[in-house]
Amino acid sequence: MDESRKVQSHHLERDAYLYIRQSSMKQVVENIESTKRQYALRARAIALGWSDDRIIVIDSDQGESGASAAWREGFRRLVTDVGLGRAGMVMGLEVSRLARNNADWHRLLEICALANTLILDEDGVYDPTNFNDRLLLGLKGTMSEAELHVLKARLRGGVLNKVRRGEYRCLLPTGFVYDESGAVVLDPDAQVRETITHLFETFARVGSAHQTVKAFRDEGLRFPSRLRAPAAGVIFRPLTASVAMRTLRNPRYAGAYAYGQRVYSRTVDGKKTQRRRASDDWLACIPNAHPGYITWDRYQENLRLLASNGRGYDAARASPPREGGALLQGRAVCGRCGQHLRVRYREARGKLESWYVCDRATDSLAEPNCQSLAGPPIDEAVGLLVAEKMTPAAVELAIEIRKEIEARYEEADQLRCRAIERARIGADLAQRRFMMVDPVNRLVADTLESDWNEKLRALEKARDERERARHEDGIAIDEALRDRLVAMTTDFKRLWSDPSTPNRERKRMLAYVVEDATLVKQPADGTTKIHIRFRGGQTTTLTTVNPKASWEKVKTPAELVELVDRLLDRHIYDEIADILNARGLHPGGAAWPGRGGARFTPKRVQYLVHAYDLRPRFDRLRARGLLTKKELAARLGIHEATLTSWVKHGIIKAHAYNGHAWLYEKPATHPTKHSSRWDRLSDRAAAARASRSRNQRPRLNAKEV
Repeated sequence: MDESRKVQSHHLERDAYLYIRQSSMKQVVENIESTKRQYALRARAIALGWSDDRIIVIDSDQGESGASAAWREGFRRLVTDVGLGRAGMVMGLEVSRLARNNADWHRLLEICALANTLILDEDGVYDPTNFNDRLLLGLKGTMSEAELHVLKARLRGGVLNKVRRGEYRCLLPTGFVYDESGAVVLDPDAQVRETITHLFETFARVGSAHQTVKAFRDEGLRFPSRLRAPAAGVIFRPLTASVAMRTLRNPRYAGAYAYGQRVYSRTVDGKKTQRRRASDDWLACIPNAHPGYITWDRYQENLRLLASNGRGYDAARASPPREGGALLQGRAVCGRCGQHLRVRYREARGKLESWYVCDRATDSLAEPNCQSLAGPPIDEAVGLLVAEKMTPAAVELAIEIRKEIEARYEEADQLRCRAIERARIGADLAQRRFMMVDPVNRLVADTLESDWNEKLRALEKARDERERARHEDGIAIDEALRDRLVAMTTDFKRLWSDPSTPNRERKRMLAYVVEDATLVKQPADGTTKIHIRFRGGQTTTLTTVNPKASWEKVKTPAELVELVDRLLDRHIYDEIADILNARGLHPGGAAWPGRGGARFTPKRVQYLVHAYDLRPRFDRLRARGLLTKKELAARLGIHEATLTSWVKHGIIKAHAYNGHAWLYEKPATHPTKHSSRWDRLSDRAAAARASRSRNQRPRLNAKEV
């Protein structure tokens, strides 16, 4: 009677909504009776006056938890229709079917009260506008949420109790499996074990996750990955940076049982998020709980290296050695502000040049760079110092590095052999399957034959990759080459300057000797001061000459300009060019690439005279009192043709100031013009030369005896 009085005509004018939900798909399959009880509520609605076609069943949330409404499309549709006034009654077997979250439950109650919608469960019909009914519904919602909390607490408590003992079984990373007794052991697959071991050894060598990925890529190696399906097994894929980081940070590879490394939560829109906990906040961390690939101390060192690599903008940071040509990468310190210098590369004239730059003030405060230094002269000076100061222990270190490189090549080749063996096993298995099939059954036989051919192609590809890698890495070292390597390692200087030694290995050798190097550029002197601090605490200072700029390289040297200035006193441009070329001198433009054979020409000499404002030869001769042809002819009272004839026969001396013009020297005695019939000009010129010879002949003074 109470239920009938609560159901009014305006309720019957609207639809009745039946909401059905199970918390998991397992319950949907196994808890069939609960599902039948929920569908049976249709009869309750029909008994209260709703026709069968006015009952709307919402069962799209099967297998969804009621902890939140964010991921339940059916519940959101129910709330929307109630808010729009379409629902006269909402039915659910119990409160927990509608919502386990108290906030979602009270929100539904509020909307039902505003829309004057009834709520029906297994115990009766409730009117949310009635205080007593609303109070009872609120208590039911609180009890439902408390029940969920108690169930979770019981389950969670049991899990945590096993976690503290290290007995809770969770998903193992690639490289570990559970044996028959439930203990964690290394994967029995040798290729999986050796590949994971190679990853940790490579990271210990290069010191960077991305460099580890590059090493795997260059060596043509693949990394194992376990699929989520239990029977899918392990597949080999190209190593990625995320996989490398996840492997290096996983404590299980150090033989430690760890649980609770992340905190999971949900956002407002219901999405699941995670946050990493600090190692001190882990729910359990038991070192040496099972076999591992590395030690716990090595794991801690790996974490420290990863954290150091991630602080790219710290003031003091020594990055792992890379392939670039900058020898002091990660060890060069600015002598002005004290921060580590960054390395920059630029391509100039077909070569890659390195620069040490301090630009952090530019990035943060828009200030000019502290200093920018060219790398080649600094690296050359440091390399010579290291090669000269090497002790016998350092030479032994170089030998060990050479042996390590060879061992690394052998290890990579062994992993490739493992891949070939795996491909061969797959091909043999495909062959056996094909041989066992009935030849008449062509549908199956064709499929198995295709699979066999695919396995054979994979085997051939693995063999080709191994041969290619051996050829590229130089694994096949004959005895003569081995003898050369042994002889080379006894001389550190030859090892250091050997072109086959990678730059990364030079930086690794340098790291064992040099702690850091402080660079101070002195633009006024054109030099750079290098203050080197060795590992043992000893320091030394080097001075290098800064490379010249392009305009300085093509500038004519001052000594050459002075030589041209002196030659202008006695020679013209053509003669000066011949003299400079005979001495093996070259103009400034010969410094440009491809112009090393440039020679001096009269035009180039003339350009130097005008560019450096040298005194022209004409002005020099005029300063010595030389006259032009017209001026001297006027003074001597003769015709210019006569003067030309006298110059030809040596009576008047002429001095050229370019290739086609001369100035004339005024004679000491005034020559007179005679008739050439009785006193020929050639005879007079010969007499004048003879007279000059007698005057220049040395004389002996008579002595009394």
